[in-house]
Amino acid sequence: MRNMLMNRAANSIVSIALLGSTIVHSAKDDNKAPASKYDLSHWKITLPTDDDGDNKPDEITVAKIQKYAHPDFFYLNDQGAMVFASPNKAPSTKNSSNTRSELRYMLRGKNTRIKTHSAANNFALEARKDSDKFGSVGGKMEAIVAVNHVAKNSTNPEAKAAYSTVIGQIHATKYSNNKGGFGWGNEPIKIFYKKWPTHEMGSVFWTYERNLAKDDPNRTDIDYPVFGNSWSSDQDPGERGIALNEEFSYIINVNRNTMYLTFHNERHGTVTFTKSLVSNIDAYGKTDTFDNRYSYGGDTLYFKAGNYNQCSVKKGNGGLWNAGCSGTGDWETDKANGDYSQSTFTKLMVSDSTPPYRANK
Repeated sequence: MRNMLMNRAANSIVSIALLGSTIVHSAKDDNKAPASKYDLSHWKITLPTDDDGDNKPDEITVAKIQKYAHPDFFYLNDQGAMVFASPNKAPSTKNSSNTRSELRYMLRGKNTRIKTHSAANNFALEARKDSDKFGSVGGKMEAIVAVNHVAKNSTNPEAKAAYSTVIGQIHATKYSNNKGGFGWGNEPIKIFYKKWPTHEMGSVFWTYERNLAKDDPNRTDIDYPVFGNSWSSDQDPGERGIALNEEFSYIINVNRNTMYLTFHNERHGTVTFTKSLVSNIDAYGKTDTFDNRYSYGGDTLYFKAGNYNQCSVKKGNGGLWNAGCSGTGDWETDKANGDYSQSTFTKLMVSDSTPPYRANK
């Protein structure tokens, strides 16, 4: 099972041929579904809708996503790119107040006999003593993306998450027993794009969440600027930043026990980071005495990509997340008011991890 990715890698590369015809968004029209152009054979999606009335965001399974499109939140645009959109106010998942149109990688593919949180449907680090039971040891996600819009209106602009969206991440599975200091359901990486409404340019940065219990005062996200500023800066990054609709790429390569990150933009060139996921050494090579000593070494992990809107309508204390953003819950109204986020992908690929380039060591 751990080599399932290897057999699919050659078939995972996305074709970026353009479509010239008008897009008709229909779940029954597989020529217009994102899966008609992108390899979504191992992805499910969570949407900012509740069409079945169960008070939960709708999920489209791996089987159903192959012929699925949503006219507002998940579709191919006229150029054949894959679009994800999320209003500020919409149904959100149990452990989050943020809405999303976001894919979740499923190593099991369509084989639902394998449970979502089982080892066979997720990946682990080599150091984990039972890593041989997982669908993969490590893995690599590659994307080319442009952020088209981020939410414009916030009553708490000082919140670090205001005016931002996440376009790629690794998530850890949450378990109730939290054996050995793992299973908290935290994120070793989230890739952000943030743009203040008065700025010409936005910033790309990534965060590492200390792998601690939710009520631990040291549990927080450490940010690493890539193109532009960190998330706490209210300064316009100017030419150092990334404009809306400007493409950049990222590679998250988890090889053995280490996460190797590569970001690239045509104007800025390439930026790399290396972060151990089995120690509390940060991405700058310094020991973080507040972090879990073994980082995410005992966790169950999976990739996510798309548009995870960070401009929550939730208000109150919470210097990171409670941005108090505007939103009515009506898509047409919120879109007209700028109360949403949107990203467009022209490449999305998951494959086996690879040894790092010498330049990354």
